[in-house]
Amino acid sequence: MTREFLSATFSAKWTKAIGNVGSPYGSNIIEVSGEVASQYKYVAQFEGSMQGKSWTVVIWNNMGPDGSLGGWYGKACRTFSLAPGQLRYLAFDEDSLGGWAMAPGASIPIDSNGAYASTWGKFAFGSSINLGWSSFAVSAIAAQNAGLEVQGMKICDVITDVCSFITRNADFVHNAYTNTSADGRGIGAKVAPGPVRLSVTVDYDTENWQPQDLQA
Repeated sequence: MTREFLSATFSAKWTKAIGNVGSPYGSNIIEVSGEVASQYKYVAQFEGSMQGKSWTVVIWNNMGPDGSLGGWYGKACRTFSLAPGQLRYLAFDEDSLGGWAMAPGASIPIDSNGAYASTWGKFAFGSSINLGWSSFAVSAIAAQNAGLEVQGMKICDVITDVCSFITRNADFVHNAYTNTSADGRGIGAKVAPGPVRLSVTVDYDTENWQPQDLQA
C-alpha cells in the first residue's frame, strides 16, 4: 500500500457520527515499518510484553463493516501478534475513531454479547466533530463488566508526555476508565490538532511504572 490512504465517502452527518473507516473498509488503519512511521501523521507504536508471552492485538473502527456502530463486537479490521519486546507500528488516517484490545495468547476474550472483553485502548485521530483534536484513553470497563481479567496497558503521547494507564488487575489506575468511572468527565488525553505519536505498552504493571507517567 502507498502512503496515500484511501478515504471513505460519506455524507457530512454520517462522517461526524462514525468517522473515517476507509475505502475499502479498514484501509484507514495500516501497519507500517518503524523506518517510515515518522512520515505518517497519526502513529501508534505497540510494544510487546516483557514477561515472555506473545499477545494478540485487535483494532477496530467504531463502525463495523456492515455499516452499523459496534466494531468492537468481534469486527476488528486489524489483528496481529506481539512477541515479547517486539515493536509494531500502526498508522491511522484522519478522523479514524475506534479502539484496540489485547490479551495474552492467540485470541481476545469476549463477553456474553460477543464484544471484546479485555482492556481497551480508545482513540480518535484528527476528529472532525472535535475540530481536528485527537484523544485517547485506556479502559477496563469491558473486562470488569464481564468479570474477566484486567490486563495492564499504558498509552502515552510522546510529543506531549500525556499518559493514560491501568496496571494489571486494575491495581493502579491513572487517567483511565473503570466501571466505577464510566461516566467520568475529563478522563483520558486530548491532543491539539497536528501529529500524534502514541506509545502503547502491553502488559503494563507496577514494576514498569515511571513517575513521568502521571503527567496529566
